Amino acid sequence: MSQQFEQYKAARDQLLTYREDYEKARETFTWPDIPGFNFGFDWFDQVAAGERANDPALIIVEDDETRTTRTWAELSERSNQVASWWAQLGVKFGDKIILMLGNRVELWESVLASVKLGSVLIPTTTQMVGADLQDRITRGGARWVIADQHDLEKFADIEGEYSLIDVDSVFAGAHHWSDADAAPASFVPEHKATGDDSMLLYFTSGTTQQAKLVEHTHYSYPMGHLSTMYWIGIEPGDVHLNVASPGWGKHAWSNVFAPWIGEATVYIYNYERFDAIKLMEHMSEESVTSFCAPPTVWRMLIQADLTRLTNPPKKLVSAGEPLNAVVIDTVAKAWGQTIRDGFGQTESTVQVANPPGMPVKIGAMGRAMPGYEPVLIDTTTGEEAQLGELCLRLDPRPGGLMAGYYNEPERTERAMRGGIYHTGDIAEVDERGIYTYVGRADDVFKSSDYRISPFELESVLVEHPAVAEAAVVPSPDPIRLSVPKAYIILAAGHEPTPETAESIFRYCKENVPPFRRIRRLEFADLPKTVSGKICRVDLRNEESAKRGPDGQLLPDAQGTEYKERDFPALKSVRSK
Repeated sequence: MSQQFEQYKAARDQLLTYREDYEKARETFTWPDIPGFNFGFDWFDQVAAGERANDPALIIVEDDETRTTRTWAELSERSNQVASWWAQLGVKFGDKIILMLGNRVELWESVLASVKLGSVLIPTTTQMVGADLQDRITRGGARWVIADQHDLEKFADIEGEYSLIDVDSVFAGAHHWSDADAAPASFVPEHKATGDDSMLLYFTSGTTQQAKLVEHTHYSYPMGHLSTMYWIGIEPGDVHLNVASPGWGKHAWSNVFAPWIGEATVYIYNYERFDAIKLMEHMSEESVTSFCAPPTVWRMLIQADLTRLTNPPKKLVSAGEPLNAVVIDTVAKAWGQTIRDGFGQTESTVQVANPPGMPVKIGAMGRAMPGYEPVLIDTTTGEEAQLGELCLRLDPRPGGLMAGYYNEPERTERAMRGGIYHTGDIAEVDERGIYTYVGRADDVFKSSDYRISPFELESVLVEHPAVAEAAVVPSPDPIRLSVPKAYIILAAGHEPTPETAESIFRYCKENVPPFRRIRRLEFADLPKTVSGKICRVDLRNEESAKRGPDGQLLPDAQGTEYKERDFPALKSVRSK
């Protein structure tokens, strides 16, 4: 085994040793300094040459039960073939490649091949079309596009100097993936990608502005995701299932790097339509030991009979948005395990999370991960505070932080100003060092003289059985400046009636202080980015546009709005 492998494994094993001793893990961990380290050659291939050679590194199961399995040894050899073939095609070190694939084996082959060759992947969701694709070609400087035959058709009118690679091997005018079969099964790059060399460019799903282009390196992802592995609690031999769509950071976090760092099997269930019962059946059949899902999936799961899964995973985590108490309690009662929230960004790996072995404060996103030094900064005074913007100290620089925003030095400088990295998220911290999410800095608003966190109100709303999803925005008001208004997607079996609205208002009045209560609500679809994040700026703009100076709805305003004051019976209701 190489020296780089042994050094990396030592850092990994230290976190495994202290996986349930948080204080010791924090105290002893430092980001590894391993010159010449390449994740493909010095980790994956080395693991594949050892005792895990014939263990499954990847299992993909389709809705029709079609099954694809690749061992560590098979993926090691195949990624060498793909890298060799790419080099024959003319793919060079540093070339940008749009990777636009669903959960199919060629995606994982491409990730490893790119790491070995030193090209730079631009992961892209298969939902992307038109102007967004043009933006990725133009700002990303892409020279190659990897997609299936159907998605390649989307590039017919996309301008740029790039070549197409078809994983279905049928598209006219594209290089065919099957040609890699004849390439050598060994590969030595002209220049080995390491350290600060660029590895990934991620277009963030911005909800308020043009997508930012985040650059990660051959250090920030392989080293940085040691923190992600630690948070999830992955151990060698685990079978890890993560529900996430390719094209976004969370997919690479939990479907590539964290499980493979932990020598676990990546298990993928490709479903056409989400079915909680079928998902649990697959989890049972495959003996899934580690499970990660976004809050939307957890909320759908608890509407099913969780007890049907008789061998639930021992490791349960969630990321994307903090979970509310109802979801956490329901799962804990059925599966005997607590879902542990984690917080990170496209710009970083997991910064703050609930680690294994520590009691979970319900609703909190957790504690600082090993290697990260967060600090809260008051957005008005610029001083350290218990409530403020979550920032990361840059001395020493956390290993999992991005290199910067690609080709945007001014934006990078703004994010890193003052010797700290600014996340743009508001949090508060208690005396035990436990952080609780408050909201995006640009989502928090004032009503009268009170600061309102949309997330806190949304957490209460989704506890009501009629509410599937909710988004709270400021609604202009001549007296209070603004009042909280909820846009609500109803759960199955509930109708958008005055009775439903009254029931929701009643629940909020019972569970929320008067200064923070929902005063208006509307049943409507929620605008979302392609990655599923709610576009709150669109809702805020829509809400402002349909009201006059007096705060009343304009005559041509769309939608049916309900106001708390429309229901006299609520006057006698008091907070619990």
